[in-house]
Amino acid sequence: MSLLSWKLHGNGKNIAHGDVVSTDERLTWPRTIGVGVQHIAAMFGATFLVPIITGFPPTTTLLFSGIGTLLFLTITQNKVPSYLGSSFAFLAPIAAAQTGGGMSAALGGVVVTGLILAAVGLIVRQAGIGWINWLLPPVVTGTIVMVIGLNLAGAAKNNFVAGPMVAIITLASIGVVSAVSRGFLNRISIFVGLIIGYVVALAMGDVKTDAISSASWVALPSFTSPTFDSKAIVLFLPVVLVLIAENVGHVKSVSAMTGKNLDDQMGNALMADGLATTLAGAGGGSGTTTYAENIGVMAATRVYSTAAYWIAGVGAILLSLSPKFGAVLSATPVGALGGVGVALFGMIGVLGARIWIDSRVDFSNSTNLLIAGSALIIGIADISWTQGDYTFNGIINATLVAVVGHRVLNALSNLRK
Repeated sequence: MSLLSWKLHGNGKNIAHGDVVSTDERLTWPRTIGVGVQHIAAMFGATFLVPIITGFPPTTTLLFSGIGTLLFLTITQNKVPSYLGSSFAFLAPIAAAQTGGGMSAALGGVVVTGLILAAVGLIVRQAGIGWINWLLPPVVTGTIVMVIGLNLAGAAKNNFVAGPMVAIITLASIGVVSAVSRGFLNRISIFVGLIIGYVVALAMGDVKTDAISSASWVALPSFTSPTFDSKAIVLFLPVVLVLIAENVGHVKSVSAMTGKNLDDQMGNALMADGLATTLAGAGGGSGTTTYAENIGVMAATRVYSTAAYWIAGVGAILLSLSPKFGAVLSATPVGALGGVGVALFGMIGVLGARIWIDSRVDFSNSTNLLIAGSALIIGIADISWTQGDYTFNGIINATLVAVVGHRVLNALSNLRK
């Protein structure tokens, strides 16, 4: 089968009870396009939240997410359906890097993160995934994810208090939509809350519309070249571990849902996301990762066809060609960002706890308890230290404690047995 050809599933119109449209199949093209549009909608809110929060150009991020998705599908030989959207793991290091070196320095960190992830993918292709499972057990990955979310509590607070009324309305809207809606609307509750907060701020006159009025309807996105500052780059190293965990989890989830063994694509998936992240950083976009939102669409539709993701990738590229659309997103009021930040960063933190729960991490084990507890305090309090020209922030130090500490203490524990 060539890269861009899929078998028609049945009559292309119906899916029998208990059946699925597999990765190498498709429905009729109108139906496949419809599913592809659903994938665009599913990734839309989360993909745009990262550039909105970090100040990156939203349309540039969307362009590279679309290109990255097509690259991912090509490298994984059309066997792993996935959309590559903006990774939230980059939020904290981007904010820290921008403080010292601006957007270009942050992009340099994104590029290096991508290159390291691609190298990990090459190693996995040769050596398998066992060493990753050894290095990153659930107690470690859950801790790192939780630290990345909760370390941003200060940023959420600053935005919240800068526009408290809009922030409260935004946060309340997210809660109400999440509580009363089901299915797709429930999955994009944060983005819906952001829209409500935006509209309220607009009615209050708190949205600056000059840039929106002057932006053209159609044009290429703006591009920014990275600069490479070792002090900024070191801030991004923990992100590599999160991206590894996210990609491995995505491939395993798709494998479970489709009944296909995709272990042979694990290295390809890591390498593809690494290259997509590198490409995004080289041009001014946010780093990418596989998206749980799109797994939800697949589970709901029972359509795992990679053809739908080609549609989504191409659709994202076309949407990225509207500067006016990007200007609307860039004008998001700070209060709305505060409300979103409280919900989003907290949810990222709780997702770390979910990894612990789903994997049944044993916290009666004193080593697990000490490692997780110490790393959380270091990360949330942002306990930092400086060595020469380098500043190691709370996320880096928490990651070191979680990864290195876990291995060292377990080795010492095994010696006494």
